[in-house]
Amino acid sequence: MRSYSKYLAFLLTFIAFSIVGASAQSSSDSRSGRKIEQSVRRQILRMPRYEVFDYIGYEVNGSTVTLTGKVFNAINKKTAENGVEDIPGVTRVINNIEVLPPSPFDDTIRRDLYSSISRTAGLSRYLWPVNPSVRLIVDRGHVTLEGYVSNKGDKNLMNLAANGVSNVFGVTNNLKIDSGKAG
Repeated sequence: MRSYSKYLAFLLTFIAFSIVGASAQSSSDSRSGRKIEQSVRRQILRMPRYEVFDYIGYEVNGSTVTLTGKVFNAINKKTAENGVEDIPGVTRVINNIEVLPPSPFDDTIRRDLYSSISRTAGLSRYLWPVNPSVRLIVDRGHVTLEGYVSNKGDKNLMNLAANGVSNVFGVTNNLKIDSGKAG
């Protein structure tokens, strides 16, 4: 009976230390993942040619970073990949960023879209030149709105302004509401 109690005590102690060790490791892994995410975000926002007509998203899975999105300027695809590769803790970068094709038709829509949104009820603050909180992606006549706005009213106004631009085939509104990240 006494040996059974010692065995049970040993087993419970072993399980307790295993759980503590595993949770400490997962806590450390999640801190490392958050640190990599913050570094990737900073790296993308520091790119010198990253502007309102580009959108780069990312996903961190362990030490692998997957880049997604669409860029107007082809240099941004390689710049993003090179910058993320240099982040401590990143061992692999999967670059799924699409370079938008050159198109005078899309360039006209970009100009008109920017103008329309800038003139609509105070929405210009989301398009300011340094790290705008809203990104305007124009791809073969289709518009996608990416980023953050302060409230639902601004999200709806942005959608209306984009839909009012001539020659736009459709608008996808992926805007998220977050006053902390919005312009």
